[in-house]
Amino acid sequence: MDPQVKPARVTNVVAHADGFMRCPWPGVDPLYLAYHDDEWGVPEYDDRALFEKLVLDGFQAGLSWITILRKRPAFRAAFDGFEPERIVRWSAAKKEALMLDPGIVRNRAKIEATVVLARIYLDLAERQGFARHLWSFVDGRPIQTARRSLAEMPAETEIARAISKDLRARGGNFVGPTIIYAFMQATGMVNDHLVDCCRHDACRALARDFGR
Repeated sequence: MDPQVKPARVTNVVAHADGFMRCPWPGVDPLYLAYHDDEWGVPEYDDRALFEKLVLDGFQAGLSWITILRKRPAFRAAFDGFEPERIVRWSAAKKEALMLDPGIVRNRAKIEATVVLARIYLDLAERQGFARHLWSFVDGRPIQTARRSLAEMPAETEIARAISKDLRARGGNFVGPTIIYAFMQATGMVNDHLVDCCRHDACRALARDFGR
């Protein structure tokens, strides 16, 4: 093959050595495969887990998710376990320390955005709750898709744009519709495992009505 010619991007399910068909995006990286099999697309209803994922999706902007996934343990340690109550009290010294931490993505704007999202979280916690608010955009139930190829996957949707608009109106940053749709896929608000992937039906079976 001409070294200047890139191989065609795989967009359909891929057969693995264990006999299972999977979405093509995790490749063969063990960490990425575990994330695909155990987390991605599983409906997440826990407030704190959703907050962590939204923050990390914001940090992913401009990077690959596997980069963030490898740094996730360091993020959890540096970000006080993603406890919003602690994050809103971050001092200037704490933020400077984060900017010196090689274990995370050092981006001042994203660090500041994390503090703002923590405030949004706490505000919603006093109302209907962070998770309940986000899930209300899909009427409390995961959207089930039946895509056969990544080529059918949208970068954003009308619902993702609505959630993005809502969070931006509350002061949020790094919550654009593309980031939000990736967040929805990861947290099972939409089941976007390809229909022939071994995880599609499994995630579908985990769906339940979270209510408005």
